[in-house]
Amino acid sequence: MTQRVLVIGAGMAGLWTALALAPTGRQVTLLERDAPPPEGGADAAFDSWARRGVGHLRHSHAFLARLRLLIRNQHPELLDELLAAGCRDLGFEGGLTDIHKRSYSPESVDRDLAVLTSRRTTLELIMRRYVARQPNVVIRSGAFVKALQISADPVPVVIGLVIEDADGVHEFPADIVVDAAGRTSDAVEQLRAAGAAISEESEDCGILYFTRHYRLNPGVEEPPRGKDPLTGDLEYLKFGVFPADNGCFSITLCVPNVEEELRKNIVDPATFDAACALLPGLAPWTDSATATPISRVFGMGDLHSRWRDFAPNGKAAVLGFFPVGDSLVRSNPLFGRGCSFAAVGAHLLRDAIQMFEDPAARLEAYQRRIGAELGPYYKTMRDADRSAIRRARHALTPGYQPSLKSRLAKGFLEDGVAIAVRSDVDLFRAALRGFHMLEDPQAWLKRPKNLAKVLGYWARGKARNAEAYRPRGGPERAEMLAGLGLSPELDIQRVAEGLQSA
Repeated sequence: MTQRVLVIGAGMAGLWTALALAPTGRQVTLLERDAPPPEGGADAAFDSWARRGVGHLRHSHAFLARLRLLIRNQHPELLDELLAAGCRDLGFEGGLTDIHKRSYSPESVDRDLAVLTSRRTTLELIMRRYVARQPNVVIRSGAFVKALQISADPVPVVIGLVIEDADGVHEFPADIVVDAAGRTSDAVEQLRAAGAAISEESEDCGILYFTRHYRLNPGVEEPPRGKDPLTGDLEYLKFGVFPADNGCFSITLCVPNVEEELRKNIVDPATFDAACALLPGLAPWTDSATATPISRVFGMGDLHSRWRDFAPNGKAAVLGFFPVGDSLVRSNPLFGRGCSFAAVGAHLLRDAIQMFEDPAARLEAYQRRIGAELGPYYKTMRDADRSAIRRARHALTPGYQPSLKSRLAKGFLEDGVAIAVRSDVDLFRAALRGFHMLEDPQAWLKRPKNLAKVLGYWARGKARNAEAYRPRGGPERAEMLAGLGLSPELDIQRVAEGLQSA
């Protein structure tokens, strides 16, 4: 008898679950509470597709190499369709510095270090239409999951779902239930109420996101890449340009929580564009002669890193139920790994289901491999968030002086690692493999040969490495806030008052 798989959600995690499980012969049904996409192409989807369940639908997106390679190797037709719809490959060569180019010799691995980029609505539209054509996949829109059907055995067993649609309330039995509903899913609360011992760690990422979309004016090319950076971290502000499909691009500005004045005002389109005009790398893109805004400023908060364990101490806490994507692991979207986490998780789930018949063994193997595959990236991103939160607060702390240890660590990263990667093309390749989730993100720097190169560049000193330093990406904090008509002192006073009361 064909196994029935019910998937809660038809966003990226749900679509990747369908792509992973459909080839196993199981009947996969995706239950999506939102309406289906509109008829038409990429622009119609961007303009009118309402997705209440995807709060970040119109924020900047890109598929890292790990995800792009999954598509290329397992779904080449999907890759062709994405590219035909206007999605773009940003290749390895586009990231080379002038220093790299002097000695660069292409290698076959370079083709694998590409980013697939477009508006999220375009990526999801094309993926959804591709998934819907698979012979044993059904997508039911307008189906709201009201509850899990749970029995006890003695641990909770999920045996189906209760859904509400246009025809009323129905019970749907299932052999396997996959939670791909994302960060707003309430499935864990239901399972805990039924006695499932699901462990969790969670902490604030410390930033808010703001994104605006633009379209190049007719006949205008993208501004050429110059010395001024298109991405950067000014501590009080992170920024990036994301080329997209069909002449569009987006800009995302990330503001630390402690920067209250900036984050309260940056959502205003005029303030957002004024901030971009003060960033040398972004100013040519948002110039009215280059592009026209096609959206408001989209904000996104409540950003948390979260790691859940459904098999604590190696023992399954629930049977017949598997979380994928943000329902299982969340991380700061700044690193662009959310979609890749979902895709990798879906394929790890497929492997666990194929390897074991026993429901407990399936979940235990799945959770174990999630830890091995995704754990290193989650921990690296969580630690980076903690460091960024400290730096943002220190920048507002009157009289703060970093310790010797902090100064050495900063010098190693900025004057050693960053300079070495921008100078040595082999180190650039190695670092990108970690960034793109093709190996442990720390592995390249732990190799003795690579570490020796980094230390060598650090020892050369700033004068000899001068060419490898990027220009500062933007003005100092006080200059930026003053240029936006905001007070640079209000948040400094607030932090000082908080320290005194503490």
